[in-house]
Amino acid sequence: MKPSLKVAAVTVAAAAAAVLSALPASAAAVHGEPGQAPAVFVQTDNSAGNTIVAYTRTALGGLQQAGSYPTGGNGGATNGSVVDHLSSQGSLAYDRRAGLLYAVNAGSNTITVFRVHGDELFRSQVISSGGQFPVSITFHGSRVFVLNAWGGASIAGFLQLGGFLIPVPGWTRDLGLGTSASTIFTGTPGQIGFTPDGSQLVVTTKNAANTVDVFADGLLGPSAQPAVTSLPGTIPFGFTFDQYGHLALVETGAGAVATFAIASDGTLSQLGSAATGQAATCWITAAPEGTLYASNAGSGTESTLATEPDGAITQLGVTPADAGTTDAAVSSDGQYLYVQAGGPGNVDAYRIGPGGALTETGSVTVPGAVGGEGIAAS
Repeated sequence: MKPSLKVAAVTVAAAAAAVLSALPASAAAVHGEPGQAPAVFVQTDNSAGNTIVAYTRTALGGLQQAGSYPTGGNGGATNGSVVDHLSSQGSLAYDRRAGLLYAVNAGSNTITVFRVHGDELFRSQVISSGGQFPVSITFHGSRVFVLNAWGGASIAGFLQLGGFLIPVPGWTRDLGLGTSASTIFTGTPGQIGFTPDGSQLVVTTKNAANTVDVFADGLLGPSAQPAVTSLPGTIPFGFTFDQYGHLALVETGAGAVATFAIASDGTLSQLGSAATGQAATCWITAAPEGTLYASNAGSGTESTLATEPDGAITQLGVTPADAGTTDAAVSSDGQYLYVQAGGPGNVDAYRIGPGGALTETGSVTVPGAVGGEGIAAS
């Protein structure tokens, strides 16, 4: 083993041992259990106290509030934002296998970890995000990364052990975007996420740099520098991966969803593109059977899209929703889509039918969630 790799491995092991030794014996052995009942978790991002509101699915496909759980931190708002205070995708992440829910507290520069049991949450940890104004969080196996939007922007890495996050200082990478609290909401980074195989970390920079940055990642952490693909004027924002492993990226400036192949060196090659014909297309999620759903905040609609093995992408239809559609999540059984609407602070529920068609089954107002972002479904 090279000296640099040996030092990195020793650093990670030492950090894990130090944190685990500081935990109570019972805490170090905690393992989350994935919930059995269908549930939806919604983040309020309220600056007076961030809260996760839990809902259960009714027999008719609507939502019924089951509980409310303070994160122990505060929400925050980017400069100039109205319906999307974090101006990001993926601020709430549910790890079904570990039975854990991760939430960012942008106003407190912290992350909250909850253990999940059905529709109940048990707060187990509040920890520094390792930067300023965390807006997006992702995981793959035991690795967890958060995207911090201010202070020039950065990513910070953690190991998840026994249901607790252990910061790994050597996994922090500065993005050099020059962002601060005064940066307009379109100029902060949009999302962080792993590729399906966990070998790469993808970061979108929106109008801060109009790039997609891809870090190689492994057990010893991300590469020192990312591979950078420049997409001038497109404002790359939210993304997901389709059933064929292609990156499906929302290009807000172009009003489109584009598909890309990511090479082993992290460079992107465009495969296809579909205009939505809607205003402020920013967020996107994927259903298990392959349909994509993009949220159009300016139009208050959801676009339904489909991709082909070669990356070709087509818009199948547009469904009305409440004003300011933002983050969305699909239930694990693939039967329902839940869409946040930042204007009224609602969540709209839809049954997914043949061909990905949407039929509304209800809408709920989330207490204190106007402009809030962050949703996850079990």
